[in-house]
Amino acid sequence: MKALNDFERYLELLCKGLGHSNRHRNLVDYCYGLMLPIEQKNIESLAAYADPANTSAKRQALHHFVSKSDWSDEAVRDRVLQWAAPALRAEHDAVWIIDDTCFANKGRHSAGAARQHCGQMGRQDNCQVAVSLSLANEKASLPVEYRLYLPREWAEDDQRRAKVGVPEDIAFATKPELALEMLHRAKKTRIPCGTVLADVGYGKDTAFRDGLTSLGLPYVVGVTSQLSVWPAGRAPLPPLPHARRGRPSKLLRRGPGHEPIAIKSLARELPATAWRTVTWREGGTATLTSRFAAVRVRPSHRDFRRSEVRQEEWLLMEWLDSMDAPTRFWLSTLPEDVSLERLVKTAKMHWRIGRDQQELKQEYGLGHFEGHSWRGFHHHATLCVAAYAFFLAARLRRSEAPRQPVAEQPALQLVRESLPRCTHTAATARTGLDLTFVPAHHRLASCSAFAEMPLLRRPSEVRGML
Repeated sequence: MKALNDFERYLELLCKGLGHSNRHRNLVDYCYGLMLPIEQKNIESLAAYADPANTSAKRQALHHFVSKSDWSDEAVRDRVLQWAAPALRAEHDAVWIIDDTCFANKGRHSAGAARQHCGQMGRQDNCQVAVSLSLANEKASLPVEYRLYLPREWAEDDQRRAKVGVPEDIAFATKPELALEMLHRAKKTRIPCGTVLADVGYGKDTAFRDGLTSLGLPYVVGVTSQLSVWPAGRAPLPPLPHARRGRPSKLLRRGPGHEPIAIKSLARELPATAWRTVTWREGGTATLTSRFAAVRVRPSHRDFRRSEVRQEEWLLMEWLDSMDAPTRFWLSTLPEDVSLERLVKTAKMHWRIGRDQQELKQEYGLGHFEGHSWRGFHHHATLCVAAYAFFLAARLRRSEAPRQPVAEQPALQLVRESLPRCTHTAATARTGLDLTFVPAHHRLASCSAFAEMPLLRRPSEVRGML
């Protein structure tokens, strides 16, 4: 069957990034387990499904493969992108999305675990935070890298770093700095970089926006309402004339009556004709529509310490009908002739990341890692993305293919008979692997267009083909 052949070719491609052939078997077993619809995808459960007769030995092998073995995450991720990017049509309309995700962790021994803001709970709690970079279009998103955020208390504690194996070259970096490092690496891949999207947690950082511009990447990023800008037609005053003594001043100036304005105040001053109703996509139950306005501005952050005027950008504003003032703001370096509709649709593409992150954590095991090491977390995240990418590419390709008649679709019951049956008590109730499995929060009307695909063979059969 084509899907089985595709899976075998995919695993063979991934194995080429491991370096040593003795790692191939564990990659196949680990990825296979992550694809199974089992409840808890920790090493114990994955070992029980991969080798029921020798669970203890398999558990040790998988633990060493994930937490100890020094294979390159980047090499495997490059092969994942090589497989999945064509399905995402990355060369046409793809964007890069920066986000972070939290992993609740009650202990203090896991790499990066500390009391910090946890987005899942909406409050400060003990957790790990990972910054992610995703390749996305209007249909789907694929995280291509996760990087644990290392709080300063961890970065400056040599004993804790050594215990979890934090590499010596990893120093403290803010989340926006981590994001820029990831984008810099992404530019080296064969995948063209598109517009960068990020929420206000990153967009409010002027150094982050300047870093994107220096990388040659256009962006649409959220900003706070307190951000100050120069409206169109206004700019800082030029440097003071030379007073014959001393060095001439090169710094821009402000003055009484010549100050930047907060974007929230600017939004209130716009005439009613500046606001237009824009529809950006069909939601699950209704069309998503709101009022928007876009004007050209110059960010003013610390420009009195600059010698050059900043370039103009787009300031996009959203005003919900239920609110008495605009509530959401974005800065964008998209071209000056871009339409308001295009600005809005690009800014709103950031929504994709939340749903796909949830699926990765709940259905593909990203949130199930129980180890403490730095290497183990990043290896596990890479393998979760690898498993997810195969399903994602299969769904996208199936959605574009002509729908097969029901009578011509593969019979799932015949394939299920070849699935391994685990008698281990830790195994979960659900068995079987369906390439068209879609979590409850993805079961929309559009999902009915996906043709049914067969289940995968048992791990031993797949291993024998690699």
